[in-house]
Amino acid sequence: MSTAVIENPANLRELAEQSHAWPFEEARKIVARLKRTPKDEVIFETGYGPSGLPHIGTFGEVARTTMVRHAFRVMTDDKIKTRLIAFSDDMDGLRKVPDNVPNRDMVAQHLGKPLTQVPDPFGTHDSFAAHNNARLRAFLDQFGFDYEFMSSTACYTSGRFDAALMKVLERFDAVMTIMLPSLREERAESYSPFLPISPRTGIVLQVPVVAHDAKAGTITYEDPDTKERVTTLVTGGRCKLQWKPDWAMRWVALGVDYEMAGKDLIDSVKLSGEICRALGGTPPEGFNYELFLDENGQKISKSKGNGLTIDEWLRYASPESLSLFMYREPKAAKRLYFDVIPRHVDDYLQFLDAYPRQGAKEQLGNPVWHIHSGAPPKADNPVPFAMLLSLVTASNAENAETLWGFIGRYRPGVTKETHPHLAAMVEYAIHYFRDFVLPAKKFREPGATERAALIDLRDALSQLPPDAPPEAIQDVVYEVGRREPFLDAKKKGKDGKPGVSLDWFNMLYQVLLGQERGPRFGSFAAAYGIKNTVDMIDGALARSA
Repeated sequence: MSTAVIENPANLRELAEQSHAWPFEEARKIVARLKRTPKDEVIFETGYGPSGLPHIGTFGEVARTTMVRHAFRVMTDDKIKTRLIAFSDDMDGLRKVPDNVPNRDMVAQHLGKPLTQVPDPFGTHDSFAAHNNARLRAFLDQFGFDYEFMSSTACYTSGRFDAALMKVLERFDAVMTIMLPSLREERAESYSPFLPISPRTGIVLQVPVVAHDAKAGTITYEDPDTKERVTTLVTGGRCKLQWKPDWAMRWVALGVDYEMAGKDLIDSVKLSGEICRALGGTPPEGFNYELFLDENGQKISKSKGNGLTIDEWLRYASPESLSLFMYREPKAAKRLYFDVIPRHVDDYLQFLDAYPRQGAKEQLGNPVWHIHSGAPPKADNPVPFAMLLSLVTASNAENAETLWGFIGRYRPGVTKETHPHLAAMVEYAIHYFRDFVLPAKKFREPGATERAALIDLRDALSQLPPDAPPEAIQDVVYEVGRREPFLDAKKKGKDGKPGVSLDWFNMLYQVLLGQERGPRFGSFAAAYGIKNTVDMIDGALARSA
């Protein structure tokens, strides 16, 4: 995932300017922005709220922004410096205790304090924020992202935001004019863009500002407990901003040119953009991506811990398959659950295999070009992931050696030493089988017609030599399937004979393997072994006798 050295062919930039791939469409917005307001450096930003553990949605924002950044570099011949800031809102007050952390009672004692002042419930870092920030950085580093981590607390307390905070104070009334119409009446009565940090309790206070002095750089508020009036500087980490003004202030302070956000933040982006203009800045370019949903169609949440975690995806599939999931249809809502993993593993491998055969224009539209920053590796995958899963399922493999025995039969000479990427996929397949396939495995009983077809298939396969190639096995499977109710008169085979419906193949996988679908059956049987396949059919017939 690291940013590759760009060596542009003569027409690469021209093709990029014409490409309909969404990273190029986004990059064109930034190019147009620079024409309006030239600058020597373009700042990309992603945001992270460390009130919960990082989830795949967090990774997705960095991955997608990285793709746009690379597309921009191609479109500008890499002549303009770029930076990607991964910003952590770790000065936010902790509003509630996340459901998925230990020592919840301890954490509850620190509600309202900045996340960097909440003890780490995991006991590994100085604060809850430090723990979650470390988890985020470790994951981004694992993928080789080129980014600069930035902490809200560090920016506030070091004075980096002081000038921008003073500008917010100077334009206090303008900010209030923008924000108040968006608030409920009760909220509007107590709203202030500035949230003072109580010197007495350390809590981020949600209190009205009774006075503000731009010349002195101070605000005055009433302590909610003592009822005393307190005057404090807005600089040096003594105050932070409400999040919409904070977002706008950050764009101004850091000179952010591009930041995307979830669809649920459309109104927030608009308000922050208005505040950014009120501060004399220009809101960044970007787009609103759709949300990720769990298996029940609910939005995934860091605090709820629903949906997939980063570590879970990587237990079952390659990092590249996760990147493909992020590349696809960013403006469409997608379920982010375990059952999407196998398809994205094999789809990635198919895109990678097709890449060298494509012309330059098609390559720029191939997801692997964007996943690998314009330099996809050579395809080297002799066994699809779906095939591995079916082999594990058929054999109930509990160790990799069993699976390698089947692979050696299917692809002679292929070993874990010659194909390290395949070795990783073998481990992924075993993990996936143990955790998801095996617990849900249900064999469907065949009907009378299906049972007769299975007997004929067993007998036909028994007549084949042990080393019969996949195509020969597939021909037998097709021939046996040319019967009612599996006949498909609308289809024609390569030999001109009637086609076979998918119901035939679905039945084979449901009855023989206890799964809904699988790889090409002839290839599977060649890898699993004809005798093993015949024995599997006999087992299914015996179960349903």
